[in-house]
Amino acid sequence: MMKTKSLLLAATAAAMTAGMALAEPVKVGMITTLSGGGAGLGIDVRDGFMLAVKQAGNPDIEVVIEDDQRKPDIAVQLADRMIQSDDVDILTGIIWSNLAMAVVPSATAQGKFYLSPNAGPSALAGKGCHPNYFNVAWQNDNLHEAAGAYANSAGLKNSFILAPNYPAGQDALAGYKRMYEGELAGEIYTKLGQTDYAAEIAQIRASDADSVFFFLPGGMGISFLKQYADSGVDLPVVGPAFSFDQGILQAVGAAALGVKNTSQWNKDIDNAANKAFVESFEAEYGRLPSLYASQGFDTANLILSAMAKADVKDQDAFREALRAAEFDSVRGEFKFGPNHHPIQDIYVREVVQEGDVFTNKILGVALEDHADAYAGECKM
Repeated sequence: MMKTKSLLLAATAAAMTAGMALAEPVKVGMITTLSGGGAGLGIDVRDGFMLAVKQAGNPDIEVVIEDDQRKPDIAVQLADRMIQSDDVDILTGIIWSNLAMAVVPSATAQGKFYLSPNAGPSALAGKGCHPNYFNVAWQNDNLHEAAGAYANSAGLKNSFILAPNYPAGQDALAGYKRMYEGELAGEIYTKLGQTDYAAEIAQIRASDADSVFFFLPGGMGISFLKQYADSGVDLPVVGPAFSFDQGILQAVGAAALGVKNTSQWNKDIDNAANKAFVESFEAEYGRLPSLYASQGFDTANLILSAMAKADVKDQDAFREALRAAEFDSVRGEFKFGPNHHPIQDIYVREVVQEGDVFTNKILGVALEDHADAYAGECKM
């Protein structure tokens, strides 16, 4: 009798193993920037995402990673190949909003899920929203809205504002102006990828500004901050985390000390998931995580949480599992609004030096449980 029972158990185990082997994994296509200007942002998103996948130890997720070179045409080609040839279930990874606008509407129209770990253009939050599009980071305006709110509380009344002329730059200045109650000493759109800011700094110097707000991500921010520090212009600077994040600060150095910036994440957010993430990321990669790494990490954990509840081939069930967002976010409480964009706290941070490392510390909350301005335009 015992022998028969053992054989039955062995047969059941073999059948379960065979079934698991036959089950197709969830295929994720990650298109992100891994070379050229802005590569550090894509590398951080990739590394955060893959750390979560590694920690989960789930054999049923397969990730295909490609470099978009920050070129919309390359991103579109990669997305088409991943959808049509690789048969991915989910796309993710894009850093830049102009690339997101080129890829996301087509991907969702073809029945694929797109989970953004960064770019959050307003066009996809409002009338262009889609049931299969989720943003796990923020809507582009959000951190800039928080900067405007902080400027008010700091008594700044005449800001000079600048950003690159592309969707995220336009959203940045719109977001700042939405919350900021003072006057504008000047407003400039710079060229995307620009590295020489002598003309803009001259305009700031000649204005009667009492502060500068800028959004210049990646290498653009490094160039501006170094040139601004060398210019002798001594006006307080306010910006979003994108211009004062971990990778950028090491390149800028002491020129950024004391600058106030806004973010929905920082390494000192006090919860168990964040503490474990910061420690494990540093152990895995030998550097502190950035905002982008935290967003990649959360995106992967959101996907894994949905996989635990639903089959990705059952799109309605999987969509509901994503919407529930039942995972331990490094930000603490995390929930989606009706347009699948986060409702979350946004903090004011200050650039500080810890030993040889330039980093940020949280000073307080700029906006609490903040949603985006476009959700009311989303009909789904």
